[in-house]
Amino acid sequence: MNTDITASAKPEYLVIDRNPGLTKTGGNFNTLDYCRFITLTGVSVTVGYLSGIKPGLKGPSMVTGGLIGLMGGFMYAYQNSAGRLMGFFPNEGEVARYQKRDFSS
Repeated sequence: MNTDITASAKPEYLVIDRNPGLTKTGGNFNTLDYCRFITLTGVSVTVGYLSGIKPGLKGPSMVTGGLIGLMGGFMYAYQNSAGRLMGFFPNEGEVARYQKRDFSS
């Protein structure tokens, strides 16, 4: 079974990096990625607090919900950023930024 995504789907947009690393992908987060990250974390903290049935469980469930939201928000932002770098999502801003960087070097 072939699990390589590039074997089954071809990028629709210009490819900047076929295999971006953690630092390049994290450095490529845009404002919308950060907003999604923060929103998902905040909603998860609230849901965790409200799901605590007894008063003694509200704090621990809030922390657990927050940690789950933090990880989920990061993975969602990372997926969007990596998708733009690999050409699977619209990436006009990244293409312009990386072309400007390449020409100035």
